[in-house]
Amino acid sequence: MHPTLVDLGFYQLPSYGVLVALGVVAGLLTLKRRGDHAGLDGGQLVDVGLWLVIWALVGAKGLLVLVELPRYLHDPAQLIGLVRAGGVFLGGFLAAVVAGVVLFRRYRLPVLATLDVFVPSLALGQAIGRVGCLLAGCCWGSRCDLPWAITYNDPAAAANVGTPLHAALHPYPAYESLLDLGLYVVLALLYRRRPSAGRVFATYLIAYGGGRFLLEWTRGDAARGFVLSGALSTSQLIALAMIVLGAALHSAIARRRKP
Repeated sequence: MHPTLVDLGFYQLPSYGVLVALGVVAGLLTLKRRGDHAGLDGGQLVDVGLWLVIWALVGAKGLLVLVELPRYLHDPAQLIGLVRAGGVFLGGFLAAVVAGVVLFRRYRLPVLATLDVFVPSLALGQAIGRVGCLLAGCCWGSRCDLPWAITYNDPAAAANVGTPLHAALHPYPAYESLLDLGLYVVLALLYRRRPSAGRVFATYLIAYGGGRFLLEWTRGDAARGFVLSGALSTSQLIALAMIVLGAALHSAIARRRKP
């Protein structure tokens, strides 16, 4: 792990920030190309995408505060750390979807068709961003006795985000990065087949929701919050809602296509 990519003494370049930025750039580039091929204005989609990135950051940090509200109420000074924290991805996803629907209508873009254009690029950006999590030591996994377990040993990670050191853990960020990369390939191939509007987005909801729900069992950090007396994490509850919404959308599209 390398939480600091470049250390000049007077300035440190964080690995997490660099990888997240690369993920955003890769996502926007593929979004523009896919939008142009779909007959939409790729440049306009990039503009919308940049706004959605901002709203995603707000939503991710907002959900982080919500699930750890007692900690922040006890010590409000810790809110300053939100500048560096990435937040909870699913909070960012929910905020971006809501903002996206509003912006799509404002720019007179077809909502479902535009969501189909966006989600493959979202999965690619996630895959790259999760590598940043692995390098930074955040979103660490639970104890692991498997051959591919990883052990964090950089004191900077422990100081920055509380990463457990010198313990064999599941490489959760690597798991999700592989999930997201596989999902990007599947969604990109599905999009090329020109399915009915909304199919690609619905598939993302089900596939990512299902994968995230299962992978949550391998996480060890407590930054997600828990519900139902600790039985499920907040992220798992949102993932279940994504699965239900995706299945409902697939069903609605199928009914709409019937004569």
